[in-house]
Amino acid sequence: MLQVAAGRPVVAVLAAAALILCHEKAPAQDADSMGELEAPLDPSAPLAPLPDLGVEWPDMEAEAGEDIAETPDTDIADATGERGYSVRIEGLEAAPAENLLAQFGALSTLEENRDDPANAAQIDRRAREDADLLAELLRAHGFYDAMVDTRVEAAEGNASLVVTLQVEPGPRYSFAEVRLPGIDAAGEDATALREAFGIDEGEPVDAARVTTGQAALRLELGARGYAFAEVGALDIVVDHETRTATLVLPVDPNGARQFGRIIVEGEPLFSARHIDTIARFEPGDDYEAPLIDDLRRALIQTGLVSAVTIRLIDDPASRTVDVAVTLEPAPMRTIAGAAGYGTGEGVRIEASWQHRNLIRPEGAVTFRGVAGTREQLLSATLRRNNFRERDQVLTAQIAASHIERDAYEANTFLLGAGIERQTNIIWQKTWTWSLGADLIASDERDVDVDSGMTRRRTFFIAALPATLSYDGSNDLLDPTSGFRLSSRFSPEASLQSGSFFYARAQVDGSFYQPVSDRVVIAGRTRLGTIVGASRDRIAPSRRFYAGGGGSVRGYGFQRLGPRDPVFDDPIGGRSLAEFAIEARVRVDAFGDKLGIVPFIDAGNIYESSLPKLDDLRFGAGIGVRYHTNFGPIRVDVGTPLDRRSGDPRIAVTVSLGQAF
Repeated sequence: MLQVAAGRPVVAVLAAAALILCHEKAPAQDADSMGELEAPLDPSAPLAPLPDLGVEWPDMEAEAGEDIAETPDTDIADATGERGYSVRIEGLEAAPAENLLAQFGALSTLEENRDDPANAAQIDRRAREDADLLAELLRAHGFYDAMVDTRVEAAEGNASLVVTLQVEPGPRYSFAEVRLPGIDAAGEDATALREAFGIDEGEPVDAARVTTGQAALRLELGARGYAFAEVGALDIVVDHETRTATLVLPVDPNGARQFGRIIVEGEPLFSARHIDTIARFEPGDDYEAPLIDDLRRALIQTGLVSAVTIRLIDDPASRTVDVAVTLEPAPMRTIAGAAGYGTGEGVRIEASWQHRNLIRPEGAVTFRGVAGTREQLLSATLRRNNFRERDQVLTAQIAASHIERDAYEANTFLLGAGIERQTNIIWQKTWTWSLGADLIASDERDVDVDSGMTRRRTFFIAALPATLSYDGSNDLLDPTSGFRLSSRFSPEASLQSGSFFYARAQVDGSFYQPVSDRVVIAGRTRLGTIVGASRDRIAPSRRFYAGGGGSVRGYGFQRLGPRDPVFDDPIGGRSLAEFAIEARVRVDAFGDKLGIVPFIDAGNIYESSLPKLDDLRFGAGIGVRYHTNFGPIRVDVGTPLDRRSGDPRIAVTVSLGQAF
């Protein structure tokens, strides 16, 4: 039997058959005939002519070109040469399917290799693969009778090719029946579970929607307490005569459960009691699968855990679920270092050693040292995360430092402790707060404004700082909408030439308003005051200062406000006012990661207890933002608009995160 290979020209196959027939063995002869016909062989004799089958020998190059183009009138020169091509899809407008073109573009062989020139045979092969892909995608969207043909033609006026996928989608099938047998065992939850699945009778058949519905159904079962629910095998039967389909998905809710105990398995990195503190559920609460996912993420967020395994243990008698937790510890110790230079800080080298679980549980101890031309410091800090409550942090610090600024020089010893409710990138809190207590002994040098003489004084200060913040923005590091408000209040007692009391207060606010998909207008205000004592009695390190990358850009670090008459150095003040506005413009470059930020800032420091807004100083400039997965990298270049003696012409700031 003669078989024709798929995809090869028929004439070529027939020609091959002719060659085979010519080499078949001749019929058997009797001995006498053999003797009569037998003659000596002459190797140089020409071959006998092949029998004529009535089929012309094919022109292989022409046949290849016709096969690729699928039209005898198409002129595609040099079928073996490499050519560029464009892709065109016709007839798809008759197939209203959401995301079909996007799905095709993501999987298309033609699109994936568009920048790689190929010969006509390769382009044709890509087109056939994409035709099969497009037909499969159409069937996934309910067009079970879809047909896709291909054409490869020479483009007019150039050497490239045009690849056309001609689509005949046919009618779209719909669901005649959707059944979820067993779901009624969920009682009152059955309606909500059907709504979560989201596939109803009469809707078009769509494989992606069915898959999404299955996942949503499983999530809803877990969220409603069905910890051990089972979703059976999906069965879809298509009827081509009626162009409909029947969907059957068995569901066994297996009864709602409540949370039981937390059990620690393996190495006890944390006790069950501490995991209870981190978890957002208690024994007796209705089981919710999202709370298990939240616990897993919270344990990883501690930085002490590299992997978490959570196993559910069913107790059918009590209808509770015990949660068995296994933790793989992460490395506990970190050594870090940094070196840099700043115009306001000079050369600075910093090193630290940290053990993140030295005082269990989650008691991180950090020893830190700074050696610089204008700052030296030694400190030890304890930070106890999840202290008594989730996201509540206990801190304690002891530090000795020497700081030299243009405004003052201070040798300071600090003992401090506090408790706070923290926010972070994963769980950004709307409300946060902190309460603390500090004991400070500081020997400080500054200039007596009245006499113009340098003086040194020792201050003993007790402070009770407190903060309260509201964050209504949509992102911690790169907000594009919403607003923020924060306040700080610190009553302080000072012992220096007698005892006296005063209070420091500061309010910060910022807003973020999108005006288009690529432009956000952001603004900031900061107001501060110190009441109860004159500027001269307050330690220089406890006064307000302004100027620099986190304040009024364009000016030097702490260079705004009144200055002493001898050295022209800033002396700080009892009140401050700062304002800033900028446009954050995303630029279509570097993978849509680049941003340009023109800005204008204003502010000043005042000797009075209340700021005077008629004496603001302005700085303006432009910044660049490179947006990464962990936040934007910021580079701002600013200049003061009303320079005074000692002010820089240009100030540059580099940091992580937006300016505010």
